[in-house]
Amino acid sequence: MQTCTQDPGRLRDLAASIKAKVLSPADLVKQYLDRIAVVQPIAEPWREVDAERAMAVAAEREQQAARGDILGPLHGIPIGIKDIIDVEGLPTRCNCRALQDIAPAKADAEVVLALKAAGAIVLGKVHTTEFAFFDPSPARNPHNTDHTPGGSSSGSGAAVASGTVPMALGTQTMASVNRPAAYCGISAFKPSTRSMSGFGVAPLAPSFDTIGFYGWTVDDAVYAYEAAAPFGTRAVAPLSEDRRPRIVIIDDPLIADCSADMSEAFEAEGERFKSMGYGVERQSSPVPFSRLGELHWAAMVYEAARTLAHLKDFPEDEVGRRLREALDEGAAISAERYIARRAEINDLRAEFFAAFGREDAFFWPATPGPAPKGLDSTGEPKYIAPWTVLGGPVVTLPTDRRSNGLPLGCILAGYPATDRWMVTLARRLCPPE
Repeated sequence: MQTCTQDPGRLRDLAASIKAKVLSPADLVKQYLDRIAVVQPIAEPWREVDAERAMAVAAEREQQAARGDILGPLHGIPIGIKDIIDVEGLPTRCNCRALQDIAPAKADAEVVLALKAAGAIVLGKVHTTEFAFFDPSPARNPHNTDHTPGGSSSGSGAAVASGTVPMALGTQTMASVNRPAAYCGISAFKPSTRSMSGFGVAPLAPSFDTIGFYGWTVDDAVYAYEAAAPFGTRAVAPLSEDRRPRIVIIDDPLIADCSADMSEAFEAEGERFKSMGYGVERQSSPVPFSRLGELHWAAMVYEAARTLAHLKDFPEDEVGRRLREALDEGAAISAERYIARRAEINDLRAEFFAAFGREDAFFWPATPGPAPKGLDSTGEPKYIAPWTVLGGPVVTLPTDRRSNGLPLGCILAGYPATDRWMVTLARRLCPPE
């Protein structure tokens, strides 16, 4: 067991210091490169570090800052990119042996371009499970390297939690953004499902694949999202200053196996919200979450079998066992069965949200317990996956509680397309330090 957690710094503070010319982007990049040299042999969050180009871009951002030419809210700030997301000049290997010799990407993914336009500096690629599915990556949990950091955005969570970068991009098809954040004791924001452009992102199941944002605190994660969010989403009215929405705890048998430590952490957070003047209520789920999970899995493997059909052309030992099995399972599902399952998902979404107000927020434990020991599994996604299916924004809220020395996290979910509203609420519940 080894531990290598470290606070990488607040995004808004780093940006303000660069704008005020008291922090050099080049010095900041060098600081994180030095930290990577310490952390990489221990937790291995990074797949490829693009140090030379990052330093060159940092020099340009420093000159711009000196002239008062600030590109945006991430000017001069280094970021890590999950290795299923294209970065021009770097290979997108997707942690797949079949792609180890793939040529560098010829263009940035749209989200990478958006972050660069906000002034960010790409420090490199962080590890992912194979094609964002279940075959693990080499990354380890910085709180205890004998434990998983979660998946599929394993390197994203570990990179931020170990202090090697203040922000990272991940993706979520089941629980792949919010779960690693909970396991690694940091925050993450998954926008409304499919609300961010997927151009340049290797697909798994396109009807669920969604880009997400990691930061040490809730404010960092949502600040990163705001920097890259499409302009149209900013037109949605944020939560008004005097509005305290209802926070709903959904009672459903799916979370019956929640551990005692996780239950205590969850209840303590609920009491904290009440002390802040928020109403916290319990309500039975109007739809069975286990059914949402079953439908989600069937739709996901059907789509994966078609988006990744080309992997069947590679030798068996070049594609992970779990991914290959899922592709076989999905290939056996007929189009009509898929359409029926997807239509049922639509019906269950409508039924669920009809029982609540548009400004209700949903509070749940992120996982049954802390990150499990071992690196063969990325942990349990079933608590988060139904919220991905329902389609609203989901924020990981770190708690101050631990179990066996490992962090415990919760999630806050909302109605689809209420992302800016959720950003405001999340900041209020977990105020910036």
